[in-house]
Parts: sequence; C-alpha cells; structure tokens
Amino acid sequence: MMKIRILLTSIILSLLFINAKAAENSILDVKDNDFYIGEENAPITIIEYASMSCSHCADFHNDTLAELKKEFIDTGKVKFIFRDFPFNYPALAGSMILRCVPEDVRYDYMNGLYKLQNSWVNRDHSKTRSELYKIMQSGGMQQEDFDACLSNVDLENQLLEGVMEAQREYKIGSTPSFIVNGVLYSGNKNIKEFRQIIDKILSQ
Repeated sequence: MMKIRILLTSIILSLLFINAKAAENSILDVKDNDFYIGEENAPITIIEYASMSCSHCADFHNDTLAELKKEFIDTGKVKFIFRDFPFNYPALAGSMILRCVPEDVRYDYMNGLYKLQNSWVNRDHSKTRSELYKIMQSGGMQQEDFDACLSNVDLENQLLEGVMEAQREYKIGSTPSFIVNGVLYSGNKNIKEFRQIIDKILSQ
C-alpha cells in the first residue's frame, strides 16, 4: 500500500510539474526568439501569426500595418509581436531567411518580401529559392549565408514547433490571426477594426 501511495504521489507531482511548465510557456508570453516592435511594457500586446506566402497577410502588411504602427505602436499603446505560421515551402523559406538578417533591418525586409510576394512565391521550390535569393542578394546577403540559413534544421524545427504550439493552445488554423491581449481574432483586419478593438481595451 505504501509503495502505491508513493507511486501515486510521484505521478501527481509529475503532472503538476508538466502543467506548471506548460503554463510558464504560454504563447502569450514574449519568447527569447520573438521579434516585436513597440514598447516592451505597452498596455496592449498584439501577436500576429502570419504566413509569408499568404495573400491576406500581405494585404495586412501592405495596407494596414503602417497606419497601425503610426497610431498605436509608435505612441506606446501597442507592442506588436510577429510570429511565423508557414503553410508551405515558400512561406517556410521566407520565414527562415528573415530569421537570418539582423533585427534592426528585419521589419523592412519582412514588409519588402510581402510587397514582392508575387515575384518569389512559387510552387516550384527551386524558383522560390532563386527569386528569394535575388531579393536578399540586393540587400547584401551572400550565397553561402543564404544556403546555410535555409539548411538550418534547428531553425526549421523551431518555426514548425511554433506552429504546433499555436494550433494546440489557440486552435489557430488560418492566417493572418491576431491575439490581442489574449483574445483571438481570425482573418485580416483593417485599421478601423483595429481601432475599435484597441479603443475598447484602452477604455476599460
């Protein structure tokens, strides 16, 4: 009987430890590898899950993000975290290559790749790589650095683990998806919709 009690206690403690670790690693927490813009202690945190090959994500970045940044991010009201949710090879390649450029230029490269999305996103993987390299080469990236980045298995696994984590915790299955102070909003949103969401939170 004593051995059974000890075993049960051990199992319970293990489960409590696992649950505690899961709570510690919530996707709402800022991670060491997160890329974000805005004040660290801003009252509102927006987490975007996006695919580099997604046309709706490109629409958000091309049509809405600049105004959102001007109104709410640059004014200290919003911290905006960019997270990758690649659905296919072009999206994965684009996400990986952005992780291999310095953080101080990553925002510009990211928006540049969205603007040029039609030129490098292709069903032919070799064409995706060659067109993507042309863009990165124009910014000074060398071929060996480009190849090394896209061959980084640890980086690839890290991105895919992030996708599984988002699916597990928030059932995210489409892009773009936005988590605003813990609440999920699926699909592209224009600046008027973001204003309504943000103003409501700030008024509470």
